[in-house]
Amino acid sequence: MLLLLLLAPLFLRPPGAGGAQTPNATSEGCQIIHPPWEGGIRYRGLTRDQVKAINFLPVDYEIEYVCRGEREVVGPKVRKCLANGSWTDMDTPSRCVNRTPHSERRAVYIGALFPMSGGWPGGQACQPAVEMALEDVNSRRDILPDYELKLIHHDSKCDPGQATKYLYELLYNDPIKIILMPGCSSVSTLVAEAARMWNLIVLSYGSSSPALSNRQRFPTFFRTHPSATLHNPTRVKLFEKWGWKKIATIQQTTEVFTSTLDDLEERVKEAGIEITFRQSFFSDPAVPVKNLKRQDARIIVGLFYETEARKVFCEVYKERLFGKKYVWFLIGWYADNWFKIYDPSINCTVDEMTEAVEGHITTEIVMLNPANTRSISNMTSQEFVEKLTKRLKRHPEETGGFQEAPLAYDAIWALALALNKTSGGGGRSGVRLEDFNYNNQTITDQIYRAMNSSSFEGVSGHVVFDASGSRMAWTLIEQLQGGSYKKIGYYDSTKDDLSWSKTDKWIGGSPPADQTLVIKTFRFLSQKLFISVSVLSSLGIVLAVVCLSFNIYNSHVRYIQNSQPNLNNLTAVGCSLALAAVFPLGLDGYHIGRNQFPFVCQARLWLLGLGFSLGYGSMFTKIWWVHTVFTKKEEKKEWRKTLEPWKLYATVGLLVGMDVLTLAIWQIVDPLHRTIETFAKEEPKEDIDVSILPQLEHCSSRKMNTWLGIFYGYKGLLLLLGIFLAYETKSVSTEKINDHRAVGMAIYNVAVLCLITAPVTMILSSQQDAAFAFASLAIVFSSYITLVVLFVPKMRRLITRGEWQSEAQDTMKTGSSTNNNEEEKSRLLEKENRELEKIIAEKEERVSELRHQLQSRQQLRSRRHPPTPPDPSGGLPRGPAEPPDRLSCDGSRVHLLYK
Repeated sequence: MLLLLLLAPLFLRPPGAGGAQTPNATSEGCQIIHPPWEGGIRYRGLTRDQVKAINFLPVDYEIEYVCRGEREVVGPKVRKCLANGSWTDMDTPSRCVNRTPHSERRAVYIGALFPMSGGWPGGQACQPAVEMALEDVNSRRDILPDYELKLIHHDSKCDPGQATKYLYELLYNDPIKIILMPGCSSVSTLVAEAARMWNLIVLSYGSSSPALSNRQRFPTFFRTHPSATLHNPTRVKLFEKWGWKKIATIQQTTEVFTSTLDDLEERVKEAGIEITFRQSFFSDPAVPVKNLKRQDARIIVGLFYETEARKVFCEVYKERLFGKKYVWFLIGWYADNWFKIYDPSINCTVDEMTEAVEGHITTEIVMLNPANTRSISNMTSQEFVEKLTKRLKRHPEETGGFQEAPLAYDAIWALALALNKTSGGGGRSGVRLEDFNYNNQTITDQIYRAMNSSSFEGVSGHVVFDASGSRMAWTLIEQLQGGSYKKIGYYDSTKDDLSWSKTDKWIGGSPPADQTLVIKTFRFLSQKLFISVSVLSSLGIVLAVVCLSFNIYNSHVRYIQNSQPNLNNLTAVGCSLALAAVFPLGLDGYHIGRNQFPFVCQARLWLLGLGFSLGYGSMFTKIWWVHTVFTKKEEKKEWRKTLEPWKLYATVGLLVGMDVLTLAIWQIVDPLHRTIETFAKEEPKEDIDVSILPQLEHCSSRKMNTWLGIFYGYKGLLLLLGIFLAYETKSVSTEKINDHRAVGMAIYNVAVLCLITAPVTMILSSQQDAAFAFASLAIVFSSYITLVVLFVPKMRRLITRGEWQSEAQDTMKTGSSTNNNEEEKSRLLEKENRELEKIIAEKEERVSELRHQLQSRQQLRSRRHPPTPPDPSGGLPRGPAEPPDRLSCDGSRVHLLYK
């Protein structure tokens, strides 16, 4: 009564309302139709009196024909009201006819191969479903009323070799089979290729290989199981939904999976998705799984049979290739508890397998009508499942092919309807099916045309074949949650319609990234180090300014004048520039933008280059002049008395000019710019799916090594030459440059620090803190040492001795401007030595003259007085006194010694 009240607005619609309608159609329902002769109509939920009171039935309402007595319905038994106001299958009449005894019906044989074991043991559930379909078809008098379908089957074990044997038996042993029904794709490929030689139609219930869609290779092949390529649009849709752009694949080396993966590769390429890694295996997946782990694969599509799936996920568990960072896409036609089934070929426990497979996604063709409406067999999908479950020997989750069972059931119905149309069972004249043989192509062609035009509602949904003989269907998307599969959506590839239930669950709370999220982080200079060195540099600049001011203020003092103060001023300025270079040397992306980086790079180069040229160049000029003057030959010693300052300035200007020219050419031809050095990825301390990619900013150019070679080579030679000159002049004293020893000491320190720091900083260039510390501290220390060595002694002397007067003032007070000057003392001692040397030379010449005179006198005396004969008594000869026989010279005096 409640139903009548709800439908009253439709049933009691006043005549003529709503415009013109067809006799049996209305925009809000279907007109009541008459039952067949000797039959009636069963109206669900309505009494006879209620039916008499209405004229129209609502959309989706179903009626069922019934016959009286021993009669049965021939034609559609159930009709449904469609949205267009018509009833289903109105082109096929429904009649009540007398039942034909089974003994009078002729047998038509079906040759089937069921895989009861092997890669896909689908025959465990599909064979009972086929047997159930045969019972239902044979019990119908409106379908093949003169024939009875019978089944001859074998266990192919999903093995082409085994299937070849049974195919031979089916073909060469009586009775003749009118159709072949293989299961696995590998077996179907073999059977379909051979079937055309026997003019046989092949109808598969479990083959998904895309290769079987080739009509030229398999001209008589049909399948109620859609092609595996129907999974690929769904996979691509999910990749796009979750924003994945990189995937990896692993497949078993069989034709079905290879062709499926080839199709997937084309589809993802069109969608802008990349297959980064593709692995395959024949029987042992250990190495491919390790490779996936090594390549950091995250989104992985697995294509393999159920038995191989257990091997794969045992290795997945060992490699820890599961969890919140990974998503696996598998085929959905495995048994629901496939990962719990005992398999002696693996050494993983059920708990380990359960942990490894948790959260994976499956895509499967919709094999059971989700609408739960009545099919051509007058069963709903739920009634079919209940009826099939009673026939199974094991629990459905433990039965292979349970999901494909509706496809096998509808395959028998598709065959029966096609044979019924061929034999004229629908009321039209047809052929005799018993006349079929393997040479009768006419009957085969008629069966082919009937099969190709199939269209009916089965327990798996609407059954229709495309031009390649493949079933068109929706795709079911499931996820393993808590050890059981949960439906999370459907996808209709023909309409690009994704129906999402929002029941997906992720271990990490959200879909993982398709790769390790790489976070680029720059390695910036330690701010504590930068500030510390900057303070030291600032103090050094202050010290340089103090020294420069001191030198300029006391430039009139004789002692300062004798140290070439202008060169010392240049040294102080050079140290200031070098110290100022520390600031841009420590600036990086933490302080400045990438657009300002080239200017900072140029500032580093110019400040440091000019600072070195002025600071070191002025000291090098001093030591060069001292060495040049004091290594002259004796005849050029007068050069030491004169020193032309312009020559010193010209030398410094030459050194600075060479640097300016080199730096200008470098900046114009190959300017410095910002470059990025990338380091190896680092794992964060937290357990997050990211990877740190450290990067470091550098100032560089295209020919950086060439320019550094020129620059360092030229400066290195100057440093080495400066060390040599400082060593050579360490004992020289001169009043013209009275601080050359201090200059030599400064050159030693600068040269050693530079020669050590330059190569060290190049080696440590990838370590920003160490490189900056070495470079900046070398600049700071060398500048400090130079300023202290050159200027502090002068300050101390002028302060402690009070020598603040100019040269003229000092002369008026003391009468001598060099009374207390060490350099003046040295000059006086040198003059006195020269005078003494002259006196000694004159004395030696006088002694030589006297000796010559004595020798002349002795010879004259000998001629006048011959020698006296010896005294017989042995005494000395007597004679006149002897001349002196020895001369002695003791400096400025000459003594004559006599006996």
